[in-house]
Amino acid sequence: MVMSAETDGQGRLYIPKDVREKYGEKYHIVTYEDRIELVPVADDPLTAVREAAGELRDTSSDDIRADIEAEGKAEAREKGDDR
Repeated sequence: MVMSAETDGQGRLYIPKDVREKYGEKYHIVTYEDRIELVPVADDPLTAVREAAGELRDTSSDDIRADIEAEGKAEAREKGDDR
């Protein structure tokens, strides 16, 4: 979905009700060189982190580290870096 919006005289941005109902009332503003993004903030961030990490609960830190290293090496190979 693509929307257009303008800030008012005091810099406020109107977020339509249907978007607020779907994503919530709080957002992080992420700035890039050529754009900004609004990233929804969970009402209960700790619960959101626990849910996201659910599959990692029974995984050792060594296994996680090995997976990250393997993923990094695969990305490097794709880019032509043989490290």
